[in-house]
Amino acid sequence: MAEGHAPVLLAEVLAALKPRDGGRYVDGTFGGGGYTRAILDAADCTVIAIDRDPDAIARGQALAAQYKGRLELVHGNFSELDTLVEGKADGVVLDLGVSSFQFDQAERGFSFRFDGPLDMRMSKSGPSAADFVNTAEEKELSRIIATLGEERFARRIARAIIAARPIERTAQLAEIVSKALGPAAARHPIHPATRTFQALRIHVNDELGELERGLEAAQRTLAPGGRLVVVAFHSLEDRIVKRFLIERSDRDARPSRHAPIAANAARPAFRLIETKAVKPGEAELETNPRSRSARLRVGERLAA
Repeated sequence: MAEGHAPVLLAEVLAALKPRDGGRYVDGTFGGGGYTRAILDAADCTVIAIDRDPDAIARGQALAAQYKGRLELVHGNFSELDTLVEGKADGVVLDLGVSSFQFDQAERGFSFRFDGPLDMRMSKSGPSAADFVNTAEEKELSRIIATLGEERFARRIARAIIAARPIERTAQLAEIVSKALGPAAARHPIHPATRTFQALRIHVNDELGELERGLEAAQRTLAPGGRLVVVAFHSLEDRIVKRFLIERSDRDARPSRHAPIAANAARPAFRLIETKAVKPGEAELETNPRSRSARLRVGERLAA
């Protein structure tokens, strides 16, 4: 595990994934390599680790050398894992949180804790957060902040952003949002700019679209009996994962135990391993406060 990066719900992820000798697993969000290392230590297996951030792939080379022949690093989006990975996999794990490395590097522009360029791009390509806030119309800006940040004062924030443009730095945007929300918001335990920064990051990286496509790709890649293990960190992501697994599970395969399954009914793709999301325990919350919003869901691939 790379220094400074603590993988969330690690024991629970391993219990859900059930790595076995000879197995083949996909870590679709390599990040600091915490899950990948734990999987490789748990069994004599192989891991294909994917990340859209080239810095993560570069950092992972030392780990690949340590587990020579058992770890393959792939630069790309996990939404394309079915094309990046040849053949079937016995498990796919997705950690939807932003890597600690990305948050802690001021030049990446993910956090208001450090002043840096307002960037937020995970892959370092395409329009940045600054490009969006400096060109979007007020209505669109308000919509993004409200829907992706779940911010009830989105309209007020959007107006303040429009009035202050151009905006190029994270500290500048954080101050604009804080002033727009007023002194009462500053006394709240959560920083006033948290939801706005979340919304911009999700929008810039199309994180929800990436997740929806990634879940579909994982379904196509998993072998029968393979596990899909997803750790989400906010309600928008968790809702998508929950809906995906329930809609494709055998839980609702027949409307009644007395009724036959319709001839044209879609064959279920997953068996739900946990009916409710798994949350961090008190011990983990004490040692890793960043885990407080984590939710883990698991599905087992059924025969096609």
